[in-house]
Amino acid sequence: MMESVSRRDFLKLGSLSMAGLAFSPGYSVFESKPRDALGLVRVAVEQMRIFKEPSYSSEVLTTRTRDQLLYVYDKFTSPSGPEFNPLWYQLSEGFAHTAYLQPVETQLNDIVSRVPEGGQIFEVTVPLTQSYRLTKTSNWEKLYRLYFRSTHWVTGIETGPDGALWYRITDELLFIEYYVLASHLRPILPSEITPISARVDPGQKRVEISIAEQRLWAYEEEQLVLDTKVSTGIPGMPTINGIPTATPTGSFNVMSKMPVRHMGDGRVTSDINAYELPGVPWVSYFHETGVAFHGTYWHDNYGNEMSHGCVNMQPDEAKWLFRWLTPESEPDALITKGYGTRIIVS
Repeated sequence: MMESVSRRDFLKLGSLSMAGLAFSPGYSVFESKPRDALGLVRVAVEQMRIFKEPSYSSEVLTTRTRDQLLYVYDKFTSPSGPEFNPLWYQLSEGFAHTAYLQPVETQLNDIVSRVPEGGQIFEVTVPLTQSYRLTKTSNWEKLYRLYFRSTHWVTGIETGPDGALWYRITDELLFIEYYVLASHLRPILPSEITPISARVDPGQKRVEISIAEQRLWAYEEEQLVLDTKVSTGIPGMPTINGIPTATPTGSFNVMSKMPVRHMGDGRVTSDINAYELPGVPWVSYFHETGVAFHGTYWHDNYGNEMSHGCVNMQPDEAKWLFRWLTPESEPDALITKGYGTRIIVS
């Protein structure tokens, strides 16, 4: 479903775009967080339950819906589990498991004077921001919501009908253009994505993944350089293309890398509950069916199977791995292909 707005409506929406980060209850980007709050989280599922105690068997006090923002006052391990991710948050209203709560921040950015020819990677630095596309009838349609730590291929800067500066994003899957308020994104500098351990013989690098342990280890020769929880594929999930949703086991090599990828069904829609994941960050493909390592902004439940086959990682760790894996990527490359680092999945 698409929602069209006139220039007048867009002007109103643009002036409210900062306040529009308040899908809370009780949160506004203009407010400072409470002194005793540890941080802020975004509800990343259609409906989330808040419990009286940190246990799934406890009384449900209330529910919250997708994209509401909530202050966190404590984070701890609950003796009630669940086993593979026993972390819970204490909120003002009760307790919530961390699985579908994305930690977020709000950082407004200076706007660059120009975007390099061909485009540049930018990252969302606010909890969420609304994108729009301009139709042939000169109406502005709401499109995807873009989320904290997602990355996007920015190809231009334009003045919107609200008089503010908006970045033009080119969707590398659908080849459509849409716009987002420029202060909500920051450019990824070339120095941030230079290769890591570039002097190490590529043949001496390898990654091992244990599906049973939901864990990833990266090695340089026999030296461990990364050890972290991941989320691999859930076997037997429904699929429209017949590709298995379990992460394949065996020995593979990195085939290609992309700093941003639109995943999902590939629909042009403003439905926030649709299976559309624009801006998946730091993608490293290692299987012909499209299985890859990548950052994840739609859950925080590492240690459990969660995906349609890919290896979900914390965005920072996916970025580190993207830089460490071969083939090496150039800062201005939207895709890098080549026979890369060995991957062993068991």
